Amino acid sequence: MAYSSIPMKPLPVLRSPMGLANAVTALLAVVMLADVLHIGAAAYMRSVMGDVASGTGDVGRDAVQRADTAIAASSLLYLLGVVGTATLFIIWFHRVRHNAEVFAPDTQRRTPGWAIGGWFIPFANLVIPRGIAQDVLRASQSDPYAAELRHHRVLNGWWGLWILSNLFDRFASREYDTAKDPQGFHDAAGWLMAGSALDLAAAVLAVLFVRKLTAAQNAKAMAGPAFPPVPPHPAAGGPVPGV
Repeated sequence: MAYSSIPMKPLPVLRSPMGLANAVTALLAVVMLADVLHIGAAAYMRSVMGDVASGTGDVGRDAVQRADTAIAASSLLYLLGVVGTATLFIIWFHRVRHNAEVFAPDTQRRTPGWAIGGWFIPFANLVIPRGIAQDVLRASQSDPYAAELRHHRVLNGWWGLWILSNLFDRFASREYDTAKDPQGFHDAAGWLMAGSALDLAAAVLAVLFVRKLTAAQNAKAMAGPAFPPVPPHPAAGGPVPGV
């Protein structure tokens, strides 16, 4: 009696996220450097325009030009850093989501493809990636079915600051681009400084999130064979405590 062969879907295997995490960390350091330089450039512009607006001091056209060039240069460095960071971060994010499929697939509410596609859906990208990150954190801890979710405060802090800094940066950039007089540039430069400070804080928390999640996956992989555990509660496919 002949039996028809049924092709079996290959099981997922662990892939180390360490190299990607190191690269993401390095690029986030570039973003942080750009933020610091942008704060300095905006502070210089604020000082120059403050003198112009008040009529005190001998402020020449060269000083204004230097301040504007410093802001433009630091903005370009920031843009390049963000583009590079975003690209590698999404690759790293997909890698850790793929590993979650090995550790505890029944705790994942979205397929690995969403770890990439979720970033490109307007408005939904403010929610979907965070949910995926939360699920990956759960699968990566020693007990995926525990009520407590480790490192969730770092995730929430980073995600909240990331959204806030993006919104604030758009506001500050609009204020600077539409400024028409020295006082307007002086005030807008202050907004730019505040926006860069928020972005700097978000980048620091992003580094912490990347390092902590990567370390958790590495520790779990080194602890033993990566077979999905049998959950004592809930049953596979059921709700996960704390989600």
